[in-house]
Amino acid sequence: MEILKVRFRTNEEFDEHYQRDLTSGGLFCPTTTPLEDGQAVVIELSVPALPNKVLIRGVVRSWRPALPRLRVRAGAVVEFMPEEEPKRKFVLETLAGTRGPSPRRKHTRLPVDIEVRYRLTDDASFSRTRLTEISVGGAMLSTTEPLPLDADVILEITPPGAVSAIAISGKVAYHGPTGGTGLKFVYRDGGGSRRLRELIRRLRQS
Repeated sequence: MEILKVRFRTNEEFDEHYQRDLTSGGLFCPTTTPLEDGQAVVIELSVPALPNKVLIRGVVRSWRPALPRLRVRAGAVVEFMPEEEPKRKFVLETLAGTRGPSPRRKHTRLPVDIEVRYRLTDDASFSRTRLTEISVGGAMLSTTEPLPLDADVILEITPPGAVSAIAISGKVAYHGPTGGTGLKFVYRDGGGSRRLRELIRRLRQS
């Protein structure tokens, strides 16, 4: 997973790099790493007005090398994926000041798209769905019907390159604005936290 770290010092600097002509919106991301058209990447966006770094999945539309004599920076134009629309709106509304202050998260969410299994603790049968975000603190499940708030959940994820899945305990914490179920992970020892950090590290490198 190619992660482009993009940091803007001001809202105006973000606005200069924002690509309004793209259907799903996007950014010009300064980077000297050559990227292919159509390559999937993740933008790690940092702007002082945002409560946290925001990681947004996107697709490279073009990349250019640096032209020092013309003062042209190397970089890629990246279009956000359509399913990242809620994040795009969150960023634009927060920077424009039209959205109220959001709580600061302790852990930055990593956008992913992997198949997982889950079940409620009082149900023996598993259901399959997609995992769209994960951090050491929680995750977002793409569920057609939101799970009951405060319900206890067992989530099974197979790390990249692994044969067997790991089980993670969680609790339904909220419902996403456009559907989906937000989980808060629950672990009672340091081992659970370490396993999650290792899982996220492997997902970043996959």
